Amino acid sequence: MSISVNTMRTIDHLVGVPLCAVISPLVAIIDGIKNSFSRQLSEPKKILFIELSEMGSAILVDPAMRNAQSRGAELFFLIFKSNCASLTLLNTVKPENIFTIDSSSLGSLVQDTLKFLVLARKHQIDTVIDLELFSRFTALLTGLCGARRRVGYHIFHGEGLWRGFMLTRKVHYNPHIHITKNFLSLIHAAFAKDIEVPFSKIHIADSEVHLEQAVIDSVVLGKVRDRIEKLAADSGIQFKQGQQRLILVNPNASDLLPQRRWAQQRFSELIQGLNQRYPHDLILITGSPSEFNYVEKVRAVANIKNALNFAGQVSFAELPPLYTLSDVMVTNDSGPGHFSAVTRLRTVVLFGPETPALYGSIGKSIAITADLACSPCVSAANHRKTPCHDNVCMQAISVAQVLEKMAHQLNEADQERTR
Repeated sequence: MSISVNTMRTIDHLVGVPLCAVISPLVAIIDGIKNSFSRQLSEPKKILFIELSEMGSAILVDPAMRNAQSRGAELFFLIFKSNCASLTLLNTVKPENIFTIDSSSLGSLVQDTLKFLVLARKHQIDTVIDLELFSRFTALLTGLCGARRRVGYHIFHGEGLWRGFMLTRKVHYNPHIHITKNFLSLIHAAFAKDIEVPFSKIHIADSEVHLEQAVIDSVVLGKVRDRIEKLAADSGIQFKQGQQRLILVNPNASDLLPQRRWAQQRFSELIQGLNQRYPHDLILITGSPSEFNYVEKVRAVANIKNALNFAGQVSFAELPPLYTLSDVMVTNDSGPGHFSAVTRLRTVVLFGPETPALYGSIGKSIAITADLACSPCVSAANHRKTPCHDNVCMQAISVAQVLEKMAHQLNEADQERTR
């Protein structure tokens, strides 16, 4: 049985705080000894990024990683094994430089953590960048991995979220700019020649938030196209790629924050509305294999012939080809909103407990949010936990609103094809 998110958070607090208190002086002593032998630090040559739990962040951090790469650094990455596939969408980090931790059980978590600490020293990592927002576990990994330059977010005079003194370069997390820019500020801190308190006193232009596009294998693209057309034919639907639009509806969100979900009934009504406007187009309702039953309920209630349950029909590696073949996707605020950004697919993303100002897709996306007074209710300051059990912020988003934005994105896609 895998460790639940809430269990991880509890362990991170109850065990992480005392461990940070105990280990911080040890790390400081080791730093002092190293500095007494060699005070001068060369520019980062081997940079390790740590981001364990968020698959979408592997996309959002890519501009920062490529920035470091352009400065001559070799990149390494540490991530939970279950999320590792997200790094393959753009292949910015070489597969042999990706370290994983299996979080499926406490035993495997401890074993892989110790293994990583050995490997980090074996590879002589000189710089580590902790991308997590105030996780004690990643702070401990950062402090103990052997790197002399350690960059991450520090609370400074804020209350709570204390995680010791593992960092040598402390960056002020800015809750008013997009997370991609916050990640870029960590790169500045890593390469800065002068110490700042806090890092990073720079302006990050919008033009720096540039995402590379995935390289699409034509053979895989053809296989996904054939699979879609066969599924349609088996369901008695005449569909030919390029002659009709392909619309994706992604109704689920991860268990990490179930409050992000728009109601199943709303998605069913949206599918009915899309079919009424675009009766000749094919609608695929997407999801992971484990979400098949959830997706099936949405499909059954919609009861539209041209809407098919596509949950589990493509592997993670086949997502970019699927998105390349599609015209538009609507999704809750979840991984697909970010994964699709590595393609030209236009999306509509529904936000509630979080804000698109910080976590919006950096692709061709339109965000919809109700902008309630209580929203966003999750942030770095509360470890993305909320007491809310009635997501009015999502319920306030109407089917008509989503249909309007979907129509806009479809029109834009049509115009793009004719240019």
